[in-house]
Amino acid sequence: MIVMTSTFPSRRALVGATLTAALLAGVGAPAAFAAAPPPRTAVATPAVPPLDRAALRAAISDLDHPQATAAQLRVGGKAGSWYGTAGVADRRTGAPVRPDDTFRAGSVTKAFVATAVLQLSAEGRVDLDRPVQDYLPGLLPRSYAPVKVSQLLDHTSGLPNEVGGPEIKTPEQILEHRYDRWTPKKIVATLPDGPMKFTPGTKQEYRGMNYVLAALLVEKVTGRPYGKVIGQRILRPLGLRHTSFPGDDPKIHGPHVHGYLAMSDGTLRDATEYDQSEAWGEGELISTTGDLERFITALFAPGKLLPKATLDKMFTLPGSEVRMVDGSPARFGMGLQTVTVNGVTLWGKTGERYGYNSGVFATRDLRRTVAYSWTPTHRDMSQQEMVLRIANAVTKPVPPAVPAGR
Repeated sequence: MIVMTSTFPSRRALVGATLTAALLAGVGAPAAFAAAPPPRTAVATPAVPPLDRAALRAAISDLDHPQATAAQLRVGGKAGSWYGTAGVADRRTGAPVRPDDTFRAGSVTKAFVATAVLQLSAEGRVDLDRPVQDYLPGLLPRSYAPVKVSQLLDHTSGLPNEVGGPEIKTPEQILEHRYDRWTPKKIVATLPDGPMKFTPGTKQEYRGMNYVLAALLVEKVTGRPYGKVIGQRILRPLGLRHTSFPGDDPKIHGPHVHGYLAMSDGTLRDATEYDQSEAWGEGELISTTGDLERFITALFAPGKLLPKATLDKMFTLPGSEVRMVDGSPARFGMGLQTVTVNGVTLWGKTGERYGYNSGVFATRDLRRTVAYSWTPTHRDMSQQEMVLRIANAVTKPVPPAVPAGR
């Protein structure tokens, strides 16, 4: 887990669940979010409550706490549906947010990569118990212990922290580096010779580097760019027409929501245009809430994208002896993370890029699906406020009606 500091995080720290980790751990959350440790495997989920549309609207409407320029929330599933927006997609034109407007979905990318790896596993082309070093010889330092493919997917690899890259301490410096170009090998080269942070499989730490390696594995096994593989296996079969992998292209093409960053003097600058090669394999996805909802609905249906036995691995946490490096319970399966809010257990993935925060979650029985995206202007822990409001609104029972005459 990456801890936010008073300065802006490094380039590598950008990609990941930097803010939502606090939600999942129950840190600083209201009582409704101080959930019990998640189950080791998926269990029956209590019936989800009816939708409280007023609470859903309120969750995304306050764009001052924290400061944001837009928000959208899509709730679906067997127990009812709702979609709403707030703010504007473009401050220059004042255009409202529309359902097909795309946005940067950040680390939601990892759920797509994990699905592709698990598909290859189900086909017998990838052995999850085999060291990634066998598939990618010579890429990692020789001093590293063997890291199983499964340990990449559930963040128990023990890889050490990366070194190098620009030091970013101000929002102005963020935009100075917006056109930096990275290659996967250059990203992996930021791993030092050692030592490893912990013995693989003994602890859990959310790391974007795990999925850089997983995407490289997909490319090695298939002989094709990982984005093309996901396009063939997931995007086209599901009709996800608004989801893409930009590669070296810093622009978002077509109708989209702009992301903004507050500068040191409080003024906002458009941060939408940004080279995503730094997030290769782990955080470069562009999508819509509708596409993300369609993806998670198909993913959770056994046989649609994955056979049941393979799909179960995404809902299985490491053994009870494995905990996060901060001592909290493990909360990542292979490609998914879990949280229990108001007694409702959700599985899915969060994402963040400069100017964007998003996520897609669902109960395993698909009685409730949640896809959200909003555009925070500050990269600090205040972003929790919006995520907490959304999580509470989609799981909290509707208040009982007050009898007439009282």
